[in-house]
Amino acid sequence: MQITNIHLIASLIALLVITGCSSSAQVQVAERQFPTVVTKPKAVSASIIFDEQFRGYVAAPNKKTSIDIGSAQTTMLGNAFKGLFSNIEIISSREEVSLDNALVITPSVQEVQVSTPSDTYLNVYEVWIKYSLDIENSDGDQIDSWFMPAYGKTPDSFMLSKTNAIEEAAVIALRDAGAKLLLDFYRIPSVYNWMLREQKLGAEQ
Repeated sequence: MQITNIHLIASLIALLVITGCSSSAQVQVAERQFPTVVTKPKAVSASIIFDEQFRGYVAAPNKKTSIDIGSAQTTMLGNAFKGLFSNIEIISSREEVSLDNALVITPSVQEVQVSTPSDTYLNVYEVWIKYSLDIENSDGDQIDSWFMPAYGKTPDSFMLSKTNAIEEAAVIALRDAGAKLLLDFYRIPSVYNWMLREQKLGAEQ
C-alpha cells in the first residue's frame, strides 16, 4: 500500500509539472534595480537611442507566452552604457542626437526564445534574448551592426509557477546581456578602430 501511495504522489506531481508547463504565461519583468556598474568609463561620448518599440518591447516566443521586458531592458542596458562612456545621453530618436564626435547606438531585440521543462524534460526554464546594436558616428555613417546574444535559466523550477520561472530566467538573461556589453563592447574591431581614429584626430587638432 505504501509503494502504491508513493507512485500515486509521484504521478500527481508529474501531472502538476506538465500542466504548469503547458499553461499560458503573461510575464511582466519588473523594472528592478540592477547592480550598479563599478567599471571606469572611457573618455568616449555616446548617444544611446532607446526608441518607443524598444522601451515597450513585449516578446511573444510562442502562442501561450508573452514577456514584457521593455522597461527592464531599458534600465539594465542604460546602466551598462553609463559604465562604458564618460559622456552619455539617452534619447528616443535619431533626431535628438546632440553630442559631437560621438558614437550613436541603437539597440533592438531580434528574437526571444523560451524553453520549459516540457520541452527539454529538465527541471529548468531557459530564456534567450538576441540583441542587435546598430553603431554609427554622429554624422550617420555606420560603424557596425553588432549581434549580442544573452542567456538565462532558473537553477531549479520545482516550486516556481511558470510565470515566475520565466521572469526569473529573463532577469538572469538581462544581467547576462549587461555583463557581455561591458566586457565585449570595446573589443569590437570596428569600434576599436573608430576610437583610434578619433584619438588621432584629436591629437592633430
